[in-house]
Amino acid sequence: MKSKFRIILKWTLRVVGALVLLLLAAYGVIYYQSEQRLNQVYQVTPVKLAIPTDSASLALGEHILAIRGCQDCHGKDLAGKVFIDDPGLGQVVASNLTSGKGGIGKIFTPEDWVKAIRHGVGTDNKPLLVMPSNEFFPMSNADLANLIGYLKSLPPVDNELPVHNLKPLARVLYIAGPLSMLTSAQKIDHTQEVVDKIEPAVNAEYGKYLAVGCSGCHGQDFKGQEMPIPGMKASANITSTGDLGKWTEEQFMTVLKTGKRPDGRQIDNKDMPWEATKNFKDDEMKAIFRYLQTLPGSQNLQTSAE
Repeated sequence: MKSKFRIILKWTLRVVGALVLLLLAAYGVIYYQSEQRLNQVYQVTPVKLAIPTDSASLALGEHILAIRGCQDCHGKDLAGKVFIDDPGLGQVVASNLTSGKGGIGKIFTPEDWVKAIRHGVGTDNKPLLVMPSNEFFPMSNADLANLIGYLKSLPPVDNELPVHNLKPLARVLYIAGPLSMLTSAQKIDHTQEVVDKIEPAVNAEYGKYLAVGCSGCHGQDFKGQEMPIPGMKASANITSTGDLGKWTEEQFMTVLKTGKRPDGRQIDNKDMPWEATKNFKDDEMKAIFRYLQTLPGSQNLQTSAE
């Protein structure tokens, strides 16, 4: 009996040992692949912009920053913060954008800002983490210049932050796909031409330009998706096949301004950043609504203004 037990124990240990070795080998491959992606060097040629300093341009830059939700990641004073701090995933940090202690504002050239915002790479040309540059890339040169001008005007805030620390689970999810948003540089055609300026208008074309910033959460087709960040709910379908198909233009604008749905339910800002979207001007909201109407299944919707 004891001999039989020893044989079973021996084979059990062998199987467990083999599984452990397989898991270690698999993680070794994943670690290598993730390091390759995280340390890939992108040869980008940042456009040379004339960075404005006049008050009107800086005001436009501040507006762009507000509607793009930069403060959700970088903090109200843009001095940065730990964006993800999870026992399983590790730690991801949003940079201090000011010129204070620990900030990048004091060392970044205009070209560095363009690389970071539009191309998603740092001064070493390696990918930045959780920087949604695939959403920022189409921004017109004029808007990008205004945004950079405003960032350069920020008052210095001292805030030294820790470095990124990715746990094994984060690397597995990064390579598998659910955490592909960790880097955006690989999603961008860095050679694509960008318009110099786009004129604001209450139409679908301008709405599409503005709605790019919504695609990171709601998906490229705007039909919603599961969110990889712990604690965040799946994003909503904002085409007419979702609740938007039942809303008027006025109701849509109320959701963006207050986070309150037509049925009276309040949306948590962490699930839908209405603290950022409330900064859209009314005409910008109307343009976005008109664009969403052009998506599949939207042709029969009517705006409240019609």
